[in-house]
Amino acid sequence: MRSAVTAGTILGMTSGRRTLTALHLLLVWAVTAVAVPTLGLGLVMSAWGGGGVGAAPVLLLGVPLTVGLLATAGIPARTVVPLCDSVGRRLGWAVLVLLLGTLGVVAGVAAYGGDVDLGSAATRIALTGAPYAVAAAFFVPSGWVRAGAVVVLAAAVVYGGAVGPEHARQRRHAAEVAGFREHPELLRLGDPPSGMRVAHAWVGPADFGVDYRGVREDEFAYVGLTVRSPLTPAARCPEPAEEDMTCTVGARGELCMVRELRGGVREITLVRRDRNAEVQVESQTLGEAGLRRVLDTLHPLSDGELAELMREDRIDHRP
Repeated sequence: MRSAVTAGTILGMTSGRRTLTALHLLLVWAVTAVAVPTLGLGLVMSAWGGGGVGAAPVLLLGVPLTVGLLATAGIPARTVVPLCDSVGRRLGWAVLVLLLGTLGVVAGVAAYGGDVDLGSAATRIALTGAPYAVAAAFFVPSGWVRAGAVVVLAAAVVYGGAVGPEHARQRRHAAEVAGFREHPELLRLGDPPSGMRVAHAWVGPADFGVDYRGVREDEFAYVGLTVRSPLTPAARCPEPAEEDMTCTVGARGELCMVRELRGGVREITLVRRDRNAEVQVESQTLGEAGLRRVLDTLHPLSDGELAELMREDRIDHRP
């Protein structure tokens, strides 16, 4: 009978300590989740208005007040946490928790500055108290509580240092792809002519362009392709006609302009309608047949082609 009473007493004491520990950590979280953002906002506002001189009084008043609130939150845990068993030691405990927790907050702010998603504003405010609760957990003389604090700390480090940044990178990449594909009907690409490659592409507000250049750097070769919304209902030669230029419109509505430049160089421009877009190719080094092959191989820019251009930094936006 006595053994049963003793076991019940021990279980009751253990349960009571667990409840006090949970209450203790909850109080630390609640106090810091309110006090620290308030102190931070006060520092920002005072520094905005008066610089460092204006922020000093807020800091001198806010830090002792926060320490006092933490020390008050430690009163219920004076039988659980040895450092909270007296007023003096409780103040020292509060200072340590404030310092260690603030290091965690600084790390969180740095992660948030690196585009790591920390949720909504309310969630971020709630998370502010977490580093202080974790710091307080390390002062609880319980292996399970400290192990839990280590797990939470490790999870925060992994998320802030690896998982979060990777998610942020994926979001930035998705946003960049969406920006390039804002007008998908204009993203048309022709196969590079023989001996040439796609050197650069650009996306404008209402057009898409590609520069083809020679594979060999010691040889000049260039073809420019531009896809845009149709400027006129049908392709028409410019009026009045330019000097040293011939212009014809074929039976299929394809426009061909040939300009005679200095040194016997000819610049050839072909304009063709492709679905709901107008496509223009021009070159001083490729003939009509080669330019028509570029037009004949027009196809929507695939995800793989766009990914390759982005990976090699060969595509950008133009105003």
